[in-house]
Amino acid sequence: MNFWANTRYDYQSLTTLSEDKLLLLVNGMSREDIIEWLAWNDPNGIYHDEQSLKEFGNKMSRSEGLEILLRQVEENRVPV
Repeated sequence: MNFWANTRYDYQSLTTLSEDKLLLLVNGMSREDIIEWLAWNDPNGIYHDEQSLKEFGNKMSRSEGLEILLRQVEENRVPV
């Protein structure tokens, strides 16, 4: 099931949400949804399992991905 197809949001809109709405949205995201967003937002990053295993010897956990996602959203936040 595609997480993004079931919401009214797109990738870019995460940076425009209030903190409360953002947290509600990301809490519904699976590890794969988080990786998908991270790879879109930072195409040069290493998020997918195969790349991560080669580079770091492990896979990124959901909580690690969520931490990175929230940091990246904050860095790219659109002023309201």
